[in-house]
Parts: sequence; structure tokens; C-alpha cells
Amino acid sequence: MGVAPGSKAERKAALDAGAWMFNVVTSVGIIMVNKALMATHGFSFATTLTGLHFATTTLMTSVMKWLGYIQPSYLPLPELVKFVVFANLSIVGMNVSLMWNSVGFYQIAKLCIIPVLCFLEILFDKVRYSRDTKLSIMLVLGGVAVCTVTDVSVNSQGLIAAIVAVWSTALQQHYVHHLQRKYSLGSFNLLGHIAPAQAASLLIFGPFVDFWLTNKRVDTFNYTMVVTFFIVLSCIIAVGTNLSQFICIGRFTAVSFQVLGHMKTILVLTLGFFLFGKEGLNFHVAVGMTLAVIGMIWYGNASSKPGGKERQVYIPISEKIQKHSMLLSQSELGQKV
Repeated sequence: MGVAPGSKAERKAALDAGAWMFNVVTSVGIIMVNKALMATHGFSFATTLTGLHFATTTLMTSVMKWLGYIQPSYLPLPELVKFVVFANLSIVGMNVSLMWNSVGFYQIAKLCIIPVLCFLEILFDKVRYSRDTKLSIMLVLGGVAVCTVTDVSVNSQGLIAAIVAVWSTALQQHYVHHLQRKYSLGSFNLLGHIAPAQAASLLIFGPFVDFWLTNKRVDTFNYTMVVTFFIVLSCIIAVGTNLSQFICIGRFTAVSFQVLGHMKTILVLTLGFFLFGKEGLNFHVAVGMTLAVIGMIWYGNASSKPGGKERQVYIPISEKIQKHSMLLSQSELGQKV
């Protein structure tokens, strides 16, 4: 007797939900730990910390290779270098953007990643969006903007940093999708190639970037037991964040992952109100959250319908089944939250 048609779809939905929940838990976890590290204990070396995250991830991928969970694969050096440049520009760009801009403008810049990704998908992947899909994305962006954007002051250097951050993040997320399809790389294979290169580059240049941003030296910081514990905890959770992001790569498109990413923003806000008091919760924040959640549910329905979001080129059926693409950038790990 064959498998009931519903059960395959249900299994996929359950796995999708599991992958996303793993990503949410690790992402929210790392935001809370980094908040404790940076705000409470004054460890403001975000770029170097991201380098340590990738070094720990490299250790994890090496162990998985040794155990035989990751098969040998090929990624040309020029492609790897291009990706690492985009990824590191994204991490540094986001940190600089947060430093030079008001929080409100920084949030608006982050919201611009979705339209840029849509543009890249239309341009390079010949993707077409239905009217409902476009409208639902606009509703999500509007809702999140109402929640998170407060003071919006713009200056020229901050604007340049924001443009670099948005474009490098979108290009990096789109590039993963391109690399996975072009070289038939699984999520773990790609992480195995990328993590060592990012760890090396961020650990070499990170301390200098952090010194430029904060005027403090990472080597002269007072490493107490508590700070060291939080750094180790941050690195352990980061392995989960990287892993969960790369698991999600194969399950969602770049735009869908960004929409889900904004769901995390709403969750972090909600958790903040429950854990740290309700002083930030007012009527317009509640309205914004409601709009964003409605938009996300609408996006889920609209984009999954036939014609909601489809490619116009004929591609192998295996690629259609596994449309790989990228997730919220690793910059989330390095952001000064």
C-alpha cells in the first residue's frame, strides 16, 4: 500500500517547522548571551567574537568530516574568496551601520534586505512573484517597521555603511543559493568549506576592525571567569546557529528565510517584554506586531500557491525539489545587539 499523499506533505511541514524552531532557539539564545557579554560585561569585540564562532564551527565540521558525516566536495578557491568577501563585508558592515546610525535607521536598513533579495532573484533566477506574495511581503515589512523603527536620523557615512551592509548581506545570501546549485553542495559541505576561511580571515582582521570601531584592544581586555564562560557559551550556541541556518538553506528560499527572520524579531520583542518588563510595549508596537504576524501567515499561503513564486526557466526536477538558498546572514551572530 502506497504512502498517503497527505503524510509526505505533513512530514515536510514538520521538518520545516523543526528546522526553523532550531534556528529560532539558537538565534534568540545567541542574542541574549551576546547582550549579556556586550552590554553587561563590556566585551564589545563583535567581529573577533564572530571569528571565534566560525573557529568553533570549523572544529565541529572537522569532527563531522572525520566521523564521515560530511563527504569530500569541491569548491573553487575564487568562488570561496568571493563568498568570504561578501560575508565579512556583511558582518563588518552591519556592525559599522549600527555604530554610525540611529537604531531606527539601522532597522530600516535591515528591512531593505528583502526587497534587494527579491530584485536579485528576479534578475538572476528569473523568479516571478504573484501580487499576493508581493503585498504580503510589504505587510510584513510595514509591521516590523512600526514595531522596531523609532528615531530615524540619517548621516552620510551611516548611509554608506548601511548600503554596503544591505547589499553585501543580500549578495552573500543569494550567493550561497548559487554555489549550492552550481557545485551540487549540501548544507554541511558548504559550511565545511566556508567556516575555516571565515574563521581565519575574521580572527586575523577582527581585532583591528574592533579596535577601529571601539578604540579598545581585545588582547588587553580583563577576561574574568564570567566573561570567559559567556564567550564559550556564545561559541557553542553559534555552532547551533550556523548549523541550523545551513539546514534551513535547503528548505527555504532566501526571501522566505528573511521573512521568517522577521518573525524572530517579533519573538525577541515579545520575550523582551515578558522577561525585562513592559516599558517598551505600547499600542503602536502591538499593532505592528499583529500586522507583521498576519503578513507572515499571508506570505506562507500566497508563496506556496501555484504561481505564488515561481521560476521562469526550466531546471532539472531535482533542483526544483531542493531549491537551495541562503538564510539570515552570519552577520546576525556578529551584530552588536
